[in-house]
Amino acid sequence: MKLRVATFNIENLSSRWKFAEVSRADVAAALSLAEFSQQKEREAAERSMALTVEDDKRQMTALAIAETRADIIALQEVDSLRVLEAFFANYVHRLSDIRYGHYKLISGNDRRGIDVAFAARRNLAPPDSVSAKSFREATFGDLGVYEHDLAEFGIKPTDRLFNRDCLTVTTPIGETSITLFICHLKSMSNGRGDGRHHTMALRRAEARGIRRIIEQEFGGGYRDANWIIAGDLNDYRLRLRPNGRAEDASPSGIDTFFDRFAFNPLETLPEHERWTHYHRAWSHEEERIVEEHVQLDYLLVSPALKERIRDVSVIRRGLPYRVPLDPRDPDRSIATLASKGDRYPRVGWDRPKASDHCPLVIEIDLAKR
Repeated sequence: MKLRVATFNIENLSSRWKFAEVSRADVAAALSLAEFSQQKEREAAERSMALTVEDDKRQMTALAIAETRADIIALQEVDSLRVLEAFFANYVHRLSDIRYGHYKLISGNDRRGIDVAFAARRNLAPPDSVSAKSFREATFGDLGVYEHDLAEFGIKPTDRLFNRDCLTVTTPIGETSITLFICHLKSMSNGRGDGRHHTMALRRAEARGIRRIIEQEFGGGYRDANWIIAGDLNDYRLRLRPNGRAEDASPSGIDTFFDRFAFNPLETLPEHERWTHYHRAWSHEEERIVEEHVQLDYLLVSPALKERIRDVSVIRRGLPYRVPLDPRDPDRSIATLASKGDRYPRVGWDRPKASDHCPLVIEIDLAKR
């Protein structure tokens, strides 16, 4: 049977109007123009604005999910199972022809409380037949991935490995099944200009841990099993510069997945389409604005599924207008970018938007075991 599987970092789907004492970036600019006599007045205004902004954003997030037409979707940055179910009921199901269920979320290790999650088409599998297992308690030592370069972070072999989790979800489908290993690896941001390099050891350990889990799950038959590593891996192996110039970005924290293990379906697309995230920021090292299109979001399939891929697509209509949708286009002027169409209604220059990531979706002919 044909099965569509997607992954999407939906950027802080939260039941809280802000995290700790940090102001929300999407309302902070407007609040800076106002004056408040008391802190409680400011907080009330911020809460009201946050709810309004969230409604706009989540309509676009739901549109992006609806456009995937996914039977199974892995999600990142979800606050709780309750807010996940509320989002699908009140946003996704008002836009999509597909009705979802089988929701899975187990609270992980993220200090902000943003977790990885799972949803599947309601009639894809019988009720209560989808199983989920968390590896949030797994340590570096448990999975044999501790290296001495981790000591500079103050990490010990007995510490938990995953910054969030490796949520393992198995869905029975007819006479066979498919297992997703849903993850959201350590961010590249650490307040330093060399964030990617400085945090790479942490992602490398997490990636090796995920590979070890898969090898343990399926034993020597892992190559013949139906599995997908799904999620925001927060690293890349190819960087697209302006004019579409492709640069090798090795080494990467996720290289272990490509060492005769898994296959990246995005590699079947032309180079200029192999991206799910756009980054533009001032570089102190180069003393100029640096921009790049990269792949941070992955659906890495087992060798058994590699030859069964029938379609690969990236949904980009939820990105803000400031993002050049074609890395090859040399004109990055505001006038040109603002006049480009192919966005959802009410998407803004910087906000509102569906997310800062793109949904990635593949269609496969599911193999029988």
